[in-house]
Amino acid sequence: MQFCLGIKMDYGYVNARIRGMRSRLLDRKEIEDLILRPDLDSLIADLEKTAYKEDIIEAKVLYSGVLCIEFALRKNFTRTFRKILGFVCESEAERYIRIFLHRWDVQNIKTILRGKNIHVTNEEILDCLVPAGELDEVTLTELIKQPDVRAVIDMLATWGVVYAKPLTEKYREFIEKEDLAILECALDKYYYQEALESVKKISYNNSLTRDILTTEIDVVNLKTVLRMIRDRVEGEEAQEYLIAGGKEFDPDALHYFLSVHGIEDLLKKLEPTPYRFLADVPESAIKTQKISVFEKQLEKFLIRRGASAFLKDPLSVAAIIGYFWSKYNEITNIRIISRCKMVDLPDEQLKEELVYV
Repeated sequence: MQFCLGIKMDYGYVNARIRGMRSRLLDRKEIEDLILRPDLDSLIADLEKTAYKEDIIEAKVLYSGVLCIEFALRKNFTRTFRKILGFVCESEAERYIRIFLHRWDVQNIKTILRGKNIHVTNEEILDCLVPAGELDEVTLTELIKQPDVRAVIDMLATWGVVYAKPLTEKYREFIEKEDLAILECALDKYYYQEALESVKKISYNNSLTRDILTTEIDVVNLKTVLRMIRDRVEGEEAQEYLIAGGKEFDPDALHYFLSVHGIEDLLKKLEPTPYRFLADVPESAIKTQKISVFEKQLEKFLIRRGASAFLKDPLSVAAIIGYFWSKYNEITNIRIISRCKMVDLPDEQLKEELVYV
């Protein structure tokens, strides 16, 4: 249960707290020091000297190696944003934070549906969840106990969770086509539609939030277009998986992208847009249509765009948006480092996987 101070606080106070938290994020040198650790045990020891100390200590009781780090990162992320909600409760800032934290509700529901669809254990599903949104760990654990995809959706509906609506509407199509992407896309569409609706009124804070949301939609759509081109999915069918409301690309532009003959042609069409950087990926990735390489570059773009909000008006929601993306990036970087250490990836290759903001 979220504890609320019940005090309406101004952005000056909120942003002072956020900037203090930002100062405790790992800087580039500290991240590179983690890269130099020879193994997972020394990486864990180093993390125990950082702001992750409390979470690492808790994790070491239950796990070792990469599982210890993963557990600590999830705990830290959740604890950090519960803390922020505590000091912004009943302020305007709370509404904006919840918009971004709701994406974790969507991600957690997707993870549970995937687990039920391929019949992995409840423990494996639980280990992949980040209960940072409205659905807390107790609620998510109850969902995991459900025997199948239908039961998960029914439980969400019984609880009155809003995400039951798009899942229920698309369930029959999911059964007919046996494609979980139908349900995942329905969740994404619902999330972005509701988020954009909540910031449609004209204001500086709404504009900032809308900018990052519409950029996210562009990134999600471009990932979808790339996969559809690679898999040669017909335009009409492919369009069902696209999300309305992007910043740069309207439905006509996206439909046009789906009609091109290959990824090389798509990259040419993107030259006049902010996504021209995709043409800089290695030629081998373009020729082999290795979509993961493009997705990584799109993720880097999105993270940097979100983190750059720190440079905007300090008496606005900007610092909150900037911190969210910076914290997300830090945890992503640590996760990459730990996984790369597990498989002994050379440090130089590891560095190429990281994003610095």
